[in-house]
Amino acid sequence: MADAAAARATPRWLVLAAVAGIGLNLRPFLTAVGPLAPAIRAGTGLSYQGMAWLTLLPMLLMGVGAFFGPAIRARLGARAAVLGALALLGAGCALRLGVADGTLLIASAALCGLGVAVVQAACPGLVKQEFPGRVAPVMGLYSAALMGGGALGAQLSPWVSAQAGSWREALALWAVPVLAALALAWVALPRALPARTALRPAGAARALLRRPRTWLLMLCFGVMNGGYASLVAWLAPFYQGHGWSAPASGALVALMALAQAAAALLLPALAARRTDRRAWMALALAMQVAGFGGLALWPDAAPHAWAVIGGAGLGGCFALYLVVALDHLPDPDSAGALSALMQGGGFLLASLAPWITAMLQARTGGFAAGWWYHLGCAALVGVLTLRLDPARYGTAYAMPRAAG
Repeated sequence: MADAAAARATPRWLVLAAVAGIGLNLRPFLTAVGPLAPAIRAGTGLSYQGMAWLTLLPMLLMGVGAFFGPAIRARLGARAAVLGALALLGAGCALRLGVADGTLLIASAALCGLGVAVVQAACPGLVKQEFPGRVAPVMGLYSAALMGGGALGAQLSPWVSAQAGSWREALALWAVPVLAALALAWVALPRALPARTALRPAGAARALLRRPRTWLLMLCFGVMNGGYASLVAWLAPFYQGHGWSAPASGALVALMALAQAAAALLLPALAARRTDRRAWMALALAMQVAGFGGLALWPDAAPHAWAVIGGAGLGGCFALYLVVALDHLPDPDSAGALSALMQGGGFLLASLAPWITAMLQARTGGFAAGWWYHLGCAALVGVLTLRLDPARYGTAYAMPRAAG
């Protein structure tokens, strides 16, 4: 009871600050890579396919790790799980200072991905537990911070590399804000009681995986997020192939990420007025179609517009899908388990996108085919999203009636 009282005594603004600070650190290690791709390739000998692993492997591990997130949270508690994961993320960033070849750089990306996986699995359930009446706006804040951190990674890393003369220092720099977020989380996150049993998440996951709706959410979340993974990996190299400098292409990725952050904050707040979020999700997906279409057809006509429109569509859709997953179930533990499964399966699918785009680039000699691929993915998710009628949430996860 003392732990529960301590959790209730934690000021809400401090918990919000911790949620934002944690989210801010979950993407810079990914978005810092694209603008520095030529320097990294020159320093490590990695091909485009090899560079794809710097995005593919962390997202793959985010997917695999998300399946274990609820069990880790149950055994350690959300606070300890998040603190340990942030320490892992900070270590992965710091190790990049001394990488000598591509293999070690990819290994550091894997370490970062493992840390992010646990955080992403634990945070939605934590938000539902601490802010049960404000899930949509708080998840919007978390998602906006996540995307905003991606913007910082893309914008600052080329500048630091130019000042320090080393892409390694530019990548390792992101260990510093991770340590700051770790300190804030140590102070702010509630010391809640551990779960009643460590077996409950495993049982809940098995029950959720027997529901077609879980697989639908995984598919939509993964196919949609593949667009983000490919833009993070290849938008800067794409425009560097059009003559842009590393700082200019990094600024374009940062602009995309800022648009993601704004949409991730705004669209859930607007969608909170109704339980049916599908109209806003359709708007976000239409923006993705427009952004990828512009990149494929008229890349030099309005690059900043395509980055903003596509980024806003990706950020808004990411945040809305997190909200919709939590909408399905009233219990924080069950809703958190569903969110973790959606992210787990989703990131497994999304991790393939940078590699698919790299293979299309190798076959066609350009990135246009990859942008067409993601345009088609957004259209597919738009059709599948029509099935997410909130009137049917209860039916989707209703307990089956006993025989007889």
